[in-house]
Amino acid sequence: MELLECTLSIDDLDAFVADLGEIGDRHDVTIQAFDARYVVDRAHLERAVELADRAIARGENVARDRAVEILLYAAGRRQIDRALEMGVDEGETRTVVLVDGGSTGNEGVPDGDGGSGDATADADEAAAVEAVTELAAVVATEPTLEEPDEETLSAFFEITDAERGATDASLSALVRERVALLEVEK
Repeated sequence: MELLECTLSIDDLDAFVADLGEIGDRHDVTIQAFDARYVVDRAHLERAVELADRAIARGENVARDRAVEILLYAAGRRQIDRALEMGVDEGETRTVVLVDGGSTGNEGVPDGDGGSGDATADADEAAAVEAVTELAAVVATEPTLEEPDEETLSAFFEITDAERGATDASLSALVRERVALLEVEK
């Protein structure tokens, strides 16, 4: 999994999503763009990918598209329209673009067994990240996950002050718990 942290300026969301889909198809990877305000860290997205792939492998996925299934898990929500709040929109947005060469839906089984397919997936991911970087919508590549907004994340994932006070778990751990709870809610 590769992450591209950047600022996007999107004039036409449908065209941008189509561009991501075309790059994903060309490089045999899954691409999903997230509003960086709702991503706590890399581990958050790694967990979402892991659980989405497991759901797909078991035939328990909610969405037909792997990128949307990853979005559902990352958002910790089963309803696609509620999960889309975590995605990008028209205008300027600090963004995290996830590019993953694991199971793209064609194989039916997640990659990541340490076999020779991993080197190919890494090369495909790198090429896809480069292609995304070249899109006109990418106005700057810059860190977007270095300082998570705890208030925004707590509100989005419905993590209360009482919950934070009752545990010494980090916000990252609590968000990953919300991601994992989607599995239980099914």
